[in-house]
Amino acid sequence: MHKLVIASGNQGKLRELSALLAPLNFEVHTQAEFNVHEAEETGTTFVENAIIKARNAAEQSGLPAIADDSGIEVDALDGAPGVYSARFSGPGASDTKNNELLVEKLRDVPEAERTARYRAVIVYMRHAKDPSPIICEGSWEGRILLEPKGQGGFGYDPYFFVPSHGCTGAELSAEEKNRISHRGQALQLLVNKLQQLH
Repeated sequence: MHKLVIASGNQGKLRELSALLAPLNFEVHTQAEFNVHEAEETGTTFVENAIIKARNAAEQSGLPAIADDSGIEVDALDGAPGVYSARFSGPGASDTKNNELLVEKLRDVPEAERTARYRAVIVYMRHAKDPSPIICEGSWEGRILLEPKGQGGFGYDPYFFVPSHGCTGAELSAEEKNRISHRGQALQLLVNKLQQLH
């Protein structure tokens, strides 16, 4: 059994990763179990932030680490909010405030031009000094609505319209979202790469 740590205290992420990695004989722990202090996300890209978080977790736990960073890129806003997705509306940011700001900025943009994508990067580091971490990326195309639809998901999901499914991210079942989303894609790539290692 190979132990590894995820650079997150999120129980949902722990369950998702544990289920995916169990067949590969991985036992997944959250960084909270090792009293890991959260890394400061000082990167300007998803890759940089994911590496910062993975290195920090590996350093403090002494185990291989997985970290992810993700966000939404809106073409009409030159790719913003991007790495600042979670703190888009500034100090005290919340999903509600972030969505309000996004809608405000896009109010005069025609729907066809409100194209956007969720992007996720997942990094696996064998140890804190790993010179060649495994980096997996996924992206999920859609466009931004000005009115929310659906009760599921989180973040920008109620405003993120998925043309292939004719609904928002918040209207998809959790299973379907995990299958087609940016995180789902990146995780599947990671599982495939880890299979080749073991």
